[in-house]
This record gives sequence, structure tokens and C-alpha cells, in this order.
Amino acid sequence: MNADRKNILSRPLFIPSTLLRASLHLSSFIFLLSACVPASETASPPTARTEASEVATTPTSTAEPVSGLGVEVESLDGVNVTLWHPWFGTDAALLESLVAQFNSSNEWGIIALTESKFNYAELFSQVTAALPTEARPDIVIGLPEHALYWDAHSASGVLDLERYTADPIFGLADEDFAPVFWNQDVLNGKRFGIPAQRTARFIFYNQSWARVLGFDSAPTTPDEFRERACAAHQSFLSNDTSADDGLGGWLVDTDPYTPLSWMLAFDGGVLEQGNFIFRTPNNLTAFNFVQTLYKDGCSWVSTTAIPSDEFAARHALFISGTLEDVAAQSSAFNTIASADEWTVLPFPGNGEDALVVSGPSYIILPSADSEQLAAWLFVRWILSTENQARWAETTGLFPLRTSSLNLLSSYAASHPQWTQAVQLIPLGQMTPQHADWRLARNILSDGFACIFLGNMPNICDQMPLLLAEMDSAFADVTK
Repeated sequence: MNADRKNILSRPLFIPSTLLRASLHLSSFIFLLSACVPASETASPPTARTEASEVATTPTSTAEPVSGLGVEVESLDGVNVTLWHPWFGTDAALLESLVAQFNSSNEWGIIALTESKFNYAELFSQVTAALPTEARPDIVIGLPEHALYWDAHSASGVLDLERYTADPIFGLADEDFAPVFWNQDVLNGKRFGIPAQRTARFIFYNQSWARVLGFDSAPTTPDEFRERACAAHQSFLSNDTSADDGLGGWLVDTDPYTPLSWMLAFDGGVLEQGNFIFRTPNNLTAFNFVQTLYKDGCSWVSTTAIPSDEFAARHALFISGTLEDVAAQSSAFNTIASADEWTVLPFPGNGEDALVVSGPSYIILPSADSEQLAAWLFVRWILSTENQARWAETTGLFPLRTSSLNLLSSYAASHPQWTQAVQLIPLGQMTPQHADWRLARNILSDGFACIFLGNMPNICDQMPLLLAEMDSAFADVTK
């Protein structure tokens, strides 16, 4: 997904215009990793369910369960379903491999066909154009905010999958999914999709360097983050060369989920009563915190540095990154033969820490009943415990199902930062459930980038004015 996110510093600015509490089901994620982490970091698991058709229970009635979908299984034989997706490279190759396996082995005789659109922007454009035509796909792997847009801007909308997940024969049990994954696609009683991939944005923290600087624990508040970042910067000011005086602390990035995470860490956010509002007191506190960090030299910006290399070389005590970045970061440490220990953290908050979970979902478009069921059965199959374990091992992203962790013990043991990330899932917060998030996130990135562009007078230096201009910019693009 990172390949589809432009570095906001390279784009022209728009400017001059709750914590979801994790249910106890999530403790099973931590329990299943207990062989890889100290016992003190684990929790007792609840019982996880599998698909409705796989559940073995003591019958309370002699009546056989009956599907409420009204489709005869025999009618599925030979049905083709078309899937459009945004991926290329590893993700696309894995999807094609799984599709080939499904086509050769599924009991219903369903054939799935895939088309890559190579990125989310092109996928969104082509699906939007195809919606009123017979050429539209059956399944789209798209962002949740795109599903909300398609549902509101097409005559047929997107298929409500609630009937399918709850069906006694063909259903899918929600208890095997983390609530932050499962609930992202449900709004106003309608299920717009089913999670296809999930990642999160973290703070990467060099524990070994921090100990040299005198800190034996990770930061748990913004003030502690600032204290450690400024100490790292000061270490460069006190050495014998001036060429590196700008280094240390946090290497800034302007991915939209970075400012969103800081806003949430200060009990802010971008949605209030269903409306996007940037200028709020808590958001102002968050932006002031980041601005002061930068003005004091405790964070720094580069348009050329590779964050993973700078982090490995101890030029930045902190960087922000996603699960997709963990493998590259480990490789960067290996390349320079560094034995430094590092970890992934949520964004430290004044009350509760912030961890924004994001990713695409399987979205099914309305068609004939048999085609809809065929599309659903493909989605349910690809979300099986075994397939999700394979997906996590190949992509390094979160396993969507708790039960998949039973198959991932070896992977977890050899990927400690991934294990740490999985332990943080109970902190996860959903992305804004609004079709206009696709627009608002660009304005959020641009406004955040403005903080670090000191050559723009007034707007970029005055946080109340900056946030007000972001509100104005959003109003302009949504007229």
C-alpha cells in the first residue's frame, strides 16, 4: 500500500483553502504469541469460532440449518466472478496463486478471474466509471471510503454483506476477527465490505541508542517522546562536527496517518458528528506539539534520506512506519551489521495511545443471486485460517483471523517487531468512516507538511490559521 501513497512534500499544497475499545476477543491474539514473548506480556484467550459451516456444537434441535440466501448450490457450477484489485508485485502474485488454487479445488465449480488496476487511484476511477455498466466487476478489493462513495453515487450501490456473514450455512463468524478489523466496514447497520488486508502506522524506536542516551524505557506520553527526541538531537550538537547538527530525534514524514495519529494521541481527530473539522482545541494542541518539536530541532525533515537507513545509522531515534516497512527496516540494520535493538510503538498519548489501523476490503457489487453467492464464497474461502496465515507470512501484514496465529508461531519467533505489532492490535482505531476521507486525507497531509515549510509566512507558522485554512480547503473540494 505504501507504493500508492505519494510523498506529500512532492505535491502542491491545498493550503490557501474513539479509540475503539478492543473486546476481550483480542486477548487471544496475545495468547497465541505467548511462546514468542515473555509470559508477563500475554493474556488469557477466549474461545474463537470458525465459519458457521465448520462449527461443531451440540445440537439443540433436530432441524437442519437452512440458508436464507435462496440460491441452490447446483446453480453455482460454472459461475464466473471477476475481481478487480489495486496490487502489483508480491501482493498480486500471492492473490493470483490463491485464485488458481480456488479455481482448481472449490467444491462449487466457481471460477474467479482477476484484473490488476495497479494502484488505488486507478482502481477507484475505473470502478466508478464501470458501476452503471454491465462491465462492472463482481468483487473489488478497495478502500472502505471508496465503498461508501460507490454506495452513495450509484443506483445499485454495493451489496450489504450482513446477510452473508450471518447465514447459517454460508456465514462467517465475527469472533475470529479483531473488532478493529471487522467493524471498519459497518456503518449505519450496513456491511459494505469484509477486511482484505490490515496494517497500522507505528513509531519505530531504537532501544539500544536510547539506553546510551540514558533512557531505559520507551516513551509513554508526548512529553517523554519529546524528552528522548531532544536528547538525541543534543547528542549531535555536542560532538566535534557541525555537519550533522540537524540530525537526531524524529525523522518527520507526512503520510496522512501520521498527523491523524498525533491528533488522536491528543484526544483529537478529524470527524465530529459526521463532519470533517480540523480546527479543534485538541487538534491545535497536537499541531503545536509537532511544530515546537520541529522548531527546537528535535525533529527533522529530509526529501532525500531513506528513513530506514537513517534510523539504522542512528541519525534518527524515531521514525514512523507501517507493517510493510518492518522488513525493509530489519534489512537496513543487517546491511550495516548493526546489532541495535528496536521496537514498534503506538503514538504516545496524553490519555490513550494512538494506533490507526487501515487497509482495503473485499467489496461485492450487486448482480444475480447466484453470482453474489459465488463472489461471497470466494471471499470467505480466501479468508480461511490457512490462507490468512499464508497471507501474513508473505506480506508481513496483520493476520485477519485470530485462529491463523496457531499456524504462525515460527514466523512470529523470527519476526519480533511483527510480534510486537500484533500485541498492539487491541489499541487499534479505525480510519474515518466517511466517503470524503479520500479527500480529507490529502488536505491533512498537505496541512501537516506546511508546518515544515518555513518559507511560507503566516499560514504555516500559525497553527490556528493553518487548521482554519485546512477547513476552508476541505469545504472547497467538497462543494
